[in-house]
Amino acid sequence: MVADWSFGIQDDNLQKMVDEARAKGAQVVALLSHNGMDVDLKLASRVSWHRCHLRRPHARRRAGGGAGGQPGGTTLVTNAGSNSKFLGLMDFDVKAARSSISATGCCRSSPTSCRPTRRWTRLITKVRAPYEARLAEKLAITDGLLYRRGNFNGSWDQLICDALIEVQGAQIAFSPGFRWGTTLLPGDAITRELMMDQLAITYPYATLNRDETAR
Repeated sequence: MVADWSFGIQDDNLQKMVDEARAKGAQVVALLSHNGMDVDLKLASRVSWHRCHLRRPHARRRAGGGAGGQPGGTTLVTNAGSNSKFLGLMDFDVKAARSSISATGCCRSSPTSCRPTRRWTRLITKVRAPYEARLAEKLAITDGLLYRRGNFNGSWDQLICDALIEVQGAQIAFSPGFRWGTTLLPGDAITRELMMDQLAITYPYATLNRDETAR
């Protein structure tokens, strides 16, 4: 939906970039991606490199592929999730020789010592003030676990699709599969702010398409 932009895995192009970095002396290549864990694991098996993506408590290892399906070393893949649930850490011990590289990765709970500063607290409070009452409006109480963790769907997505079907009178509904958003436990209130937490995207349009040939 962005003019003159294309999106895709593009592992061939990625391999060229990794090779270029290696040629310039890089002993470790790290990629910060936006793919999600499953796609990252597949990508790691198709590119020859050492990389990490800072959601899992511990990094998963995946053998690299590269051009012609040749072995490409071991890749560490990990993901720290969203909403500051975890702090992603990846430690490298790089020796002089390229063959001597070791790495460990993990996700730790967000440290409680990270406190908001007074300056930012005042700014956020000021910006939120005109909308505070509306954001706090309670829309419903959830009777089940609401989450968004997968690339394809979650219970939040199902709730959104059910609402679209009921309100729009559609037979089927689709929702973009996100991996972020606040998780709610059964019995929690769904406020307008928490709903916007799921819908505040750059393409929030809800459209209804009809098949005129079916008449």
